Amino acid sequence: MTRQDQPDKVMVELIKIGKSYPPDIEALKDVSLTVAKGELLFLTGLSGAGKTTLLRLLCRIEHPDRGLVEIDGMDIGKLPGKKMQHLRRRIGIVYQDFKLLPGQSVARNIALPMEITGRQKSFIRKQTRTLLERLGLKGKKNTRAGDLSRGEQQRVAIARALCNKPDLILADEPTGNLDTKNSERVMDLFNEHRNRGATIMIATHDSRLYGLGEHRVVVLANGYIIGAGIKRELLQTEEALHE
Repeated sequence: MTRQDQPDKVMVELIKIGKSYPPDIEALKDVSLTVAKGELLFLTGLSGAGKTTLLRLLCRIEHPDRGLVEIDGMDIGKLPGKKMQHLRRRIGIVYQDFKLLPGQSVARNIALPMEITGRQKSFIRKQTRTLLERLGLKGKKNTRAGDLSRGEQQRVAIARALCNKPDLILADEPTGNLDTKNSERVMDLFNEHRNRGATIMIATHDSRLYGLGEHRVVVLANGYIIGAGIKRELLQTEEALHE
């Protein structure tokens, strides 16, 4: 499927993307990828393969050296500041380093993005309570984020990314600090958002996340996409990277 064939059904389009960092690190090389609206897609590969860089390009934290990045038909490299700010409100980002406000409570960390987008107080209260319960954090509502364990901080970061019911969810190693039970909680939430129409891209080393289902898996190595397809077709490719 290409953007030209079905422009109304494409959420993410990357065309011949290249990205380098000084002095001579090529993070992405000639990467092209199309992600449909409502698709759940996994990015996998060894550390340094380019997964995080790819996600950062999609929310314009980073800029490509060459190539085209489109979100919902918009060339984000050409979007003026206010339009890009508006687009970011439709994107939920789970950062690998969480980026929480350590001195603020768990509830405050989750509520803040909703306040910024002008949500009603009743929605904020209900959504915060629901996410805390779903992620096993109900008893941590008033705890400072900086006093939480790494796994608890990760779940707060996920709740914050999902609170505004975004159209596009970008998650970088969202279960890296979680046990099996909490990983399942997170994936249940992701799948619920997908069922309501959200597009979800997850960068992960965790084969538990993409080992079931018929979603696509994209394997990166040394900045290139070396495989893309349904998970059962790609597990041997991904496993071969570790040999």
